[in-house]
Amino acid sequence: MTEPILEIKQLKKSFGQNEVLKDISLSVYKGEVISIIGSSGSGKSTFLRSINLLETPTDGQILYHGENVLEKGYDLTKYREKLGMVFQSFNLFENLNVLENAIVAQTTVLKRDRSEAESIAKENLNKVGMTEQYWKAKPKQLSGGQKQRVAIARALSVNPEAMLFDEPTSALDPEMVGEVLKTMKELANEGLTMIIVTHEMEFAKDVSDRVIFMDKGYIAEQGTPQQIFETPQEARTKEFLQRFLK
Repeated sequence: MTEPILEIKQLKKSFGQNEVLKDISLSVYKGEVISIIGSSGSGKSTFLRSINLLETPTDGQILYHGENVLEKGYDLTKYREKLGMVFQSFNLFENLNVLENAIVAQTTVLKRDRSEAESIAKENLNKVGMTEQYWKAKPKQLSGGQKQRVAIARALSVNPEAMLFDEPTSALDPEMVGEVLKTMKELANEGLTMIIVTHEMEFAKDVSDRVIFMDKGYIAEQGTPQQIFETPQEARTKEFLQRFLK
C-alpha cells in the first residue's frame, strides 16, 4: 500500500477536565472513503475538527505526508487548504451569491486570478448539480440541500487532497438528504479521499471502504462495511447498530 496521506497518532483532546478524545490512531490513504459512526457524544465531530485543527489537540501527532502539522513552525494555512471541510450548517456567506461563494476562497486564500477561479467554481457547481440558473441566487433563496451542495462545490474548488464532512445531512429535511448523499456518492466514485461523520447507515454501508465506530472517545472497532454492519465483534458496536438497523 502507498504511504498514507494522513497519519493520526495517539490523538487526545480535552475540554477542561473532560477528555473527549482518549487515544485515537488512524491512517488515511489516497482515494479512501472512511465513515465515522457512533452515538452522540462519542467524539466523532471533535475528532474531525481536530484533524482540520479547528480544535487544537491536547496531545498526539497528525502527520500529513509524513510531516507533523502540530510542530511549531509548520505552515497550517497550507495544510488546511488541502483539507476541504463541509459542515452540517453549510457556513455559506449570506451576502454573496452562489457563484461568489465558490470563488471567494480561491481568490483570497489561493490567490488565483478571477477568471480561473470563476471557471473552476462553475465546473464544480455544475458537478454537484447547481447549474447556471442558481449562480446568481443568494443562500436565503436556496433549500437546505441546495445550500449543502454549494458548500461541497466551494470546498472542491480549492482542490483539496481530502474532504472532511461533519454530518453533512443532519440539518436537512428528509427529502433533501438524498440529493446530498447522491452528490457525495459521485465524488466517492471519482476517487476523492473522504472522511465522513454520518448517521446515515445505509450510505456508510454503500460508499465506504472503511467504517469506524467510535465510542466514548475511542475507536472501538473498525473494518469494512461488511465486517462492521454484518459481523461486528464488539458488544458496543452490536448494541449501537441494533438501535439503528431495526
